Amino acid sequence: MVRCSHVHLYKNGKCNSWQIGKEDKKRMASNQGSSHLNGHSDIFLATSRDDQILFNGILFYLGQKYIEGAQHLPWWRTDGVILTVLLHAGPVEFLYYWLHRALHHHFLYTRYHSHHHSSIVTEPITSVIHPFGEHIAYFTLFAIPLLSTVLTRTASIVSFAGYITYIDFMNNMGHCNFEHIPKWIFSAFPPLKYIIYTPSYHSLHHTQFRTNYSLFMPFYDYVYGTMDKSSDSLYESSLVRKEESPDVVHLTHLTTPESIYHLRLGFAYLASEPHKSKWYLWLMWPVTLWSTMVTRIYGRTFTIERNIFKNLKLQTWAIPKYSIQYYMQWQRESINSVIEDAILDAEEKGVKEEGLNRNGEFFVRKHPQLKVKLVDGSSLAVAVVLNSIPKGTTQVVLRGNLSKVAYSLALALCKGGIQVFTMREDEYKKLKEKLSDEAGNNLILSKHNVPKTWLVGDGLSEDDQQKASKGTIFVPFSQFPPKKTRKDCLYNNTPAMLAPKHLENVDSCENWLPRRVMSAWRIAGVLHAMEGWNVHEVGNMMFDIEKIWKASLDHGFRPVTSFAESKAN
Repeated sequence: MVRCSHVHLYKNGKCNSWQIGKEDKKRMASNQGSSHLNGHSDIFLATSRDDQILFNGILFYLGQKYIEGAQHLPWWRTDGVILTVLLHAGPVEFLYYWLHRALHHHFLYTRYHSHHHSSIVTEPITSVIHPFGEHIAYFTLFAIPLLSTVLTRTASIVSFAGYITYIDFMNNMGHCNFEHIPKWIFSAFPPLKYIIYTPSYHSLHHTQFRTNYSLFMPFYDYVYGTMDKSSDSLYESSLVRKEESPDVVHLTHLTTPESIYHLRLGFAYLASEPHKSKWYLWLMWPVTLWSTMVTRIYGRTFTIERNIFKNLKLQTWAIPKYSIQYYMQWQRESINSVIEDAILDAEEKGVKEEGLNRNGEFFVRKHPQLKVKLVDGSSLAVAVVLNSIPKGTTQVVLRGNLSKVAYSLALALCKGGIQVFTMREDEYKKLKEKLSDEAGNNLILSKHNVPKTWLVGDGLSEDDQQKASKGTIFVPFSQFPPKKTRKDCLYNNTPAMLAPKHLENVDSCENWLPRRVMSAWRIAGVLHAMEGWNVHEVGNMMFDIEKIWKASLDHGFRPVTSFAESKAN
């Protein structure tokens, strides 16, 4: 999905949203009666939503089956589209306005409509949370244009689908509690303010209750004098939002074109599961191709995740590049430029940033005055791998491309008296050069009779795996997991730890890791910010392995293996 080229930032910042004060809540309680907020509210909300889905579906089915002229509709009828627009702007909006005002009468409000207003700070799903009686009334209103076009033989697939989509979109948009309609639209066409409402406009209805009754067209509030006087000022102030400054930023990038669907901005159900290749995503190739074109044109990082860890605000920024591009020499300058812009952007926001990859050292040398700290997380990755090795192990195999993590693992293990086997002579020579004479005695070149604990990285082939004996444990030290070719062996996760419960807003998986499991490279940035170490960890620089491992445990992170064992017991 997304690979770590990690960067982490820290600084205080707040996002603007419409908030309800104590006086608003008191007024709601005293003037409007019960809000139905009780122990059964979650069940009530879910039931209301299901009522609408089932009720509308059944009525559409019956109408299509038994109403004459509702079958075999043409794709397009201009007169039907015009009739639908006029009927909605006239009868539907007018009748809804007065129905809505009636629902705010004390008698109907306390018995029906207060359920909808139990959501003071609204969200899109609030739009369909109504008692069943209101669903009947609303469907009756929205059926006016649909039935009229059917009875006049002017209905079409476009008018039906377009009107239903319009109703759902506007309803959800009005309750989204986030102002996103730009001011220039109303400046270019002033009458539009009477034709289309905004999220801030409807938010006032949920806080003031006696204003802004209109469905989607504020025109009727203007006519009957129920428009809230603060509508325009709230709209303008809501558009002016202070940019949120995170404390820690994790810089990452896409792996494959299909990986865009596994982000939170893609498909939520895919993002909530560990990344696996899905055959049906090939059917999305037109959208996938379009997304690759967008990433090629859009040369800046974009935010894909926001989390809270104690007093730290965390963000994940994605570089619009794919894994294969990192291996292309001609792409290197472009990638470095995007990463550098991200670092300088973080610096400008007053954030401490930790970035992961070898190029981090290049940026530190180029910008020696950086207040942002770049951390590749190698020390914690080494610590996680070392603590994933089964207790009592005296021999391990080290196989894979020799990286900073691989060299550090070999050094730590050999110094600790554990024999490290290598299967290739070139790897043996490179490792030998990095070790002292005493530690080098524990480095062994052998292609046969190798141990059953393998530390593996990028470059592990299927042939290599076939040389392992039955029951071998493969412990990755790379960011990408090895391809599993042996059913009679065990494969650990890539270096990662289970996040503590106080890490908030975790609603997606990080790459192929299980839910609430974070990669060691990502955790390292959080730990550096929490501890205030204020040092870089890039290039040949390596942070204290024992110190960062202890810090991870102190802040509530847990080894994934021990978590699995505790679950099993």
